[in-house]
Amino acid sequence: MESQIGSRIRVLRGRILTQRELAEISGVSIDLIRKLEQGTRQTASIVSLQRIARALDVDIADLLGRRAGPLSNDPAAGVVAIRRALTTVDDLLGTTSEHEEPFCPTEARRAVEYGWAAYWRGRYALLVGILPQLIRRLRAALHVESDDRSRAHELLGRCLWLTGCTLVHLGYADPAWLAIRQAITAADAGSDELLAAVLRGSAAWQLLVQGRYAEAHRLATHAAASIEPAAGSSPERLSNHGSLLLTAATAAARNTDSVEARHLLAQAATIAVHTGDRSDYETYFGPAQVVMQTVDIAVVGEDYSGALTTATTMPVDARLPLASRARHLADQAFAHARLGHRERALQNLLTAERIAPDWMEYQTLPRRVISELLSVERSTPVRDLAQRLGVFE
Repeated sequence: MESQIGSRIRVLRGRILTQRELAEISGVSIDLIRKLEQGTRQTASIVSLQRIARALDVDIADLLGRRAGPLSNDPAAGVVAIRRALTTVDDLLGTTSEHEEPFCPTEARRAVEYGWAAYWRGRYALLVGILPQLIRRLRAALHVESDDRSRAHELLGRCLWLTGCTLVHLGYADPAWLAIRQAITAADAGSDELLAAVLRGSAAWQLLVQGRYAEAHRLATHAAASIEPAAGSSPERLSNHGSLLLTAATAAARNTDSVEARHLLAQAATIAVHTGDRSDYETYFGPAQVVMQTVDIAVVGEDYSGALTTATTMPVDARLPLASRARHLADQAFAHARLGHRERALQNLLTAERIAPDWMEYQTLPRRVISELLSVERSTPVRDLAQRLGVFE
């Protein structure tokens, strides 16, 4: 019986390409393509699927058949499969995942990098499709790695961290927490103190999402203190320390401690002057990120005019990832809506939808804003956007 991926490859290459031609263009073996189409293999590595998709001029999601999103009726295609990958009993049995080919180090690194790139573009539906196999193959690689086990642990930690972040956006708090705790355990088995601190910052972010603000603040400040920079510290250490301070500031603001929030923001802003906008350890920090979080904190404190004034200070060359830019627009839309600037609020939401439609699909803040707009006006653009976001009167 042919695999679903195999059948899609066959349909997509159609009569234009032979199996051999597709293998040559994509750079994968013809044996792999044959086995996929014949059903003797049900899937392949993320790297191989990337290459095949690129050769066929389609998105990898087209090969996986997951355009409909993560909440598919097929358990193997969604969150159920991630739960199973996270709650493996292989360690209890003294085995590794059956039928999973271990990643080689280079392939493992590239697969994790691809996953994070998808995350920052808001491609959560794609991620739930690829994460289960990614987790299993990284665990299998850990069992066979003998030369650099620290690096293998750290790559597994990065993947589990990615899993936790993705699940948070999809609304699955419990498996997300399980994923980040496993990520921390994996990272602690490595030798990268910055990664260990950053993952604790991600755990603090999850606590924030859960409404556990005091705990989030304590964890973020503890993690920041663990990598306190000194004279001559690396830019990576500075930027990650600054990012942790922003997380702590956000937690303090949500815990109605505005004095602490302003203090932490000021510290982060001072560091950002020295770092500029950077991306280290899948974490963005710099002047643009400080502005973005300052706007968010002002919105939380119901200082809507202050939020919009701060937003005007965003650097014109800001290096924010797509998901962060969309979130910043949503914060501004919320502030505009609360000030009665309904047209400006709508335009911010439409811009966010245009640049990050995948991100918009899973976010509560844009739905909240459009719901407020819908309650006071019934113009066609408002009703159309409300319908697209699943918000009804």
